[in-house]
Amino acid sequence: MDLAELKRLISRGEGLYLEFKKKANHPEKIIKELVAFANTGGGLLVLGVDDDGTVSGTRNIEGEAYVLEDAIRKWVRPQPAYEVEMIRLNEKKGLALFHIEEGKRKPYFVKLEEDTGKGKAYVRSGEESLQASREMREIIRRRLRSDNIQFEFGEKEKILMEYLEEHDTIGVQQLRQAAKIPKFVASRTLVRLVLANVLDVKPTGSGDLYFSKTEAII
Repeated sequence: MDLAELKRLISRGEGLYLEFKKKANHPEKIIKELVAFANTGGGLLVLGVDDDGTVSGTRNIEGEAYVLEDAIRKWVRPQPAYEVEMIRLNEKKGLALFHIEEGKRKPYFVKLEEDTGKGKAYVRSGEESLQASREMREIIRRRLRSDNIQFEFGEKEKILMEYLEEHDTIGVQQLRQAAKIPKFVASRTLVRLVLANVLDVKPTGSGDLYFSKTEAII
């Protein structure tokens, strides 16, 4: 990618497939963006761009990129596929472009501690990287399989679809209350309907929103 093309891309602002940072000062925070890209549809993270979108570059850009790559090696599991591209602005400053592929071993996690397997998964939603709910982790894991999802269209599914006729979206708690079922049953029902392509889901900061595949949520 040349500089002119990159500037055109950045001028549109951060979004589902683009994130930019000035420096890798806090790599433990930046890697969640990379994990979110790997868990969603891939994306591009650019080091050397100001918060307002100014492509100003960063000194010692190779060192900044190394810091971030080292954090990926230490804190991300499994290791995502990515490539790093350097663009020099002048002798002192440059940009580092991290091209993150959509993962084939989802879900990807940021480890909570270096010597543990436990971690937090993130997904991309608009210009945000959000911690994935248990339902989202299950969805992104099972979407990698080619299994045919079987479900019976029973009373709770009927109540769900009737709810969506009056409301744009539904969440686990709303389904639990409307159908008078346990939370885990509501969760399992929504996950199955997403995997069966009856519903789709949009993560938000206040919880996942499920909606009919015939509707569009912006």
